[in-house]
Amino acid sequence: MNLSFNRIAALQGEFRPPSDKSLTHRAYMFAGFASSPSVVRNPLRGEDCEDTRNCMIELGLRHEQLSPSEFRLIPTQEWTQPTRPLYCGNSGTTMRLLSGLVASRPLDIVMQGDASLSRRPMKRIAEPLRLMGASFDGDTPPIHIRGGNLKGIHYQSPVASAQVKSCTLLAGLLADGTTSVTEPSLSRDHTERMLNGMGITVVREGLTVSVQGGQQGHGFDFDVPGDISSATFFMVLAALLNGSQITVKNLGVNPSRTGPLDIFRQVGIPFELTNEHESLGEPVADVIIGTAPILRPFTIEGDLVPRLIDEIPILAVLATQCEGTSIIRDAKEMRVKESDRIELVASNLVRMGAKVEVFEDGMAIAGPTPLKGIQVDSKLDHRIAMTFAIAGCIASGTTKIIGAESIRTSFPDFEEVLARLAIH
Repeated sequence: MNLSFNRIAALQGEFRPPSDKSLTHRAYMFAGFASSPSVVRNPLRGEDCEDTRNCMIELGLRHEQLSPSEFRLIPTQEWTQPTRPLYCGNSGTTMRLLSGLVASRPLDIVMQGDASLSRRPMKRIAEPLRLMGASFDGDTPPIHIRGGNLKGIHYQSPVASAQVKSCTLLAGLLADGTTSVTEPSLSRDHTERMLNGMGITVVREGLTVSVQGGQQGHGFDFDVPGDISSATFFMVLAALLNGSQITVKNLGVNPSRTGPLDIFRQVGIPFELTNEHESLGEPVADVIIGTAPILRPFTIEGDLVPRLIDEIPILAVLATQCEGTSIIRDAKEMRVKESDRIELVASNLVRMGAKVEVFEDGMAIAGPTPLKGIQVDSKLDHRIAMTFAIAGCIASGTTKIIGAESIRTSFPDFEEVLARLAIH
């Protein structure tokens, strides 16, 4: 599917972004090992999360749809041995977190995915699971895990990765003894917060987080907040169009995910948090975004990177309009996402007229530069498709996105929200 985008004048209004993908994945998985039923409200209904729910159903989770936006999830005491491979679609989160859960049970599981997921590295989760005693075959999907009888380990992770950390901790829930993970910097802590919300004790000391094996959490009632990764597309567009103001409703503002707001502070983009509250340990707020008279350049590096790794493509578009050179470093992880995002972002921004210097682990972008519309092959990467859709809204001429159907994996009503907020 191809979509075309043209320049708009401003954004006005309010919207609730799609529910958080990371939290929806976890809600479905964690309901599967709870001691009692759970209710999940407003889950993201994108393809990635539906694949997680389907995998859990194959493993024995029962579900009742209470309304179009509400599920009751009933766990089974003993997980079911599937009769076929578990299909994870395009979702690395599904495969990596579920690996920890199945590795800790006496199951023999094959997991596979689509062409994009089949190129993504799984060695990073294989190492801790093997150290714990699981059998794990496959450096890239499909992977084959034979689990059960794990022992707790202390794992020194070479990368700050919520998926590696979560996989290891989830395996540790049924392991003998204590399982701990030390990271080079803090990654997203959704798993720790949600486990705590279920009554499971998770201990953090500096960059080390640990769980004691043998704990079982209770069921929960969780209203999934909006996804800051999805909201950032429209927050950046509002910041770039003079006269814009939008309110993002019910947004997840977990400190391990609010890197984009830190960048807005560097750039000078005004924003305000209101109606702050918590849901299953996750901080939630409404966020009001406006425009700034001057956009200052910004730097992304070091500990900030894990807090906004998925938002770097759209922040690169912001950089093209800042007064000076913005620097993105320490983001080599972008090269092994759904696509090589460093290459696709840089090459397509250059074709649009931007001044970009590419590094192995990032890029430098000089601005401000006017952008012109082009045809972009998104390589079926949803974040690349949405990034250049937004770029097309500030560019002259028409920007055509090839492979725009990938947007459905994380933001099913992206076009509708844009049409509703746009002022021409």
